[in-house]
Amino acid sequence: MIKVKNLSHSYNKDEKYQVKNINFEVKKGEIFGFLGPSGAGKSTVQNILTGLLQLQEGEAVVADYDIKNISKEMFNKIGMSFEQSNVYSKLTAKENLDFYSKLFDVKTVDSNELLNLVGLEGKENVKAGEFSKGMKHRLTFARSMINEPELWFLDEPTTGLDPSIAADIKEIIKTKNNDGVTIFLTTHNMFIADELCDRVAFIVDGEIKLIDSPENLKLQYGEQLVEVEYIENNETKIKTFSTVFPEDKKALQTVIDQHEIKTMHTKEATLEEIFIKVTGRGLV
Repeated sequence: MIKVKNLSHSYNKDEKYQVKNINFEVKKGEIFGFLGPSGAGKSTVQNILTGLLQLQEGEAVVADYDIKNISKEMFNKIGMSFEQSNVYSKLTAKENLDFYSKLFDVKTVDSNELLNLVGLEGKENVKAGEFSKGMKHRLTFARSMINEPELWFLDEPTTGLDPSIAADIKEIIKTKNNDGVTIFLTTHNMFIADELCDRVAFIVDGEIKLIDSPENLKLQYGEQLVEVEYIENNETKIKTFSTVFPEDKKALQTVIDQHEIKTMHTKEATLEEIFIKVTGRGLV
């Protein structure tokens, strides 16, 4: 559904690239996670793929359309849920969706059906400007499904939502994927990526550092981490060390030699821990 080759982009059109030499493919029917901290280049790549930014260098095919020459038909096949809600404040929830549905040349989903799906039943005649941040986010999410997209771009789909609503959103994503929808998920939330994604790409400073499945990453790194609980200056501390990287092995030995150890055990690596080990960067 997506093929990207040697993609680079500079906002100033100089040699300072926000993304450089990006290469990846997203297979039909998979959930592909694009993971990285703020400023890593996630949104830049996503905006190029959805036509919000013009392609400068490289190649990209989205839903079988070459984005060098974007066709209107491509937008009938894709949906986009933005992290920052951009609904019309003076229109009601239903009016927002009804207006958006008129932009497509394909059959669209009933507005009330979508509002009910995202937990906004009974709010269809309330102006979006009166909505909370979380309700606006749900309205944006609902809008992205109105044309029943084959390829669905989701940017931080659970941000700002309480746990119950976030769980509902994740179930919708899983259901759509089971129905055959391909999903490109942009996030810095490693927990949602771990739960939903078939494969993930780690992006830092505009470059992809790794692409693999969460399962393979855990198999590769899971038995190579040790969590140690120890006493230092009369305080209990907990740290996790890699048994592969030399600097971690040395630090672990120092803790063992110099401090009282309370517990020590191997642990399954989280995606966040793997991300930090692979990229040397945190997610903030």
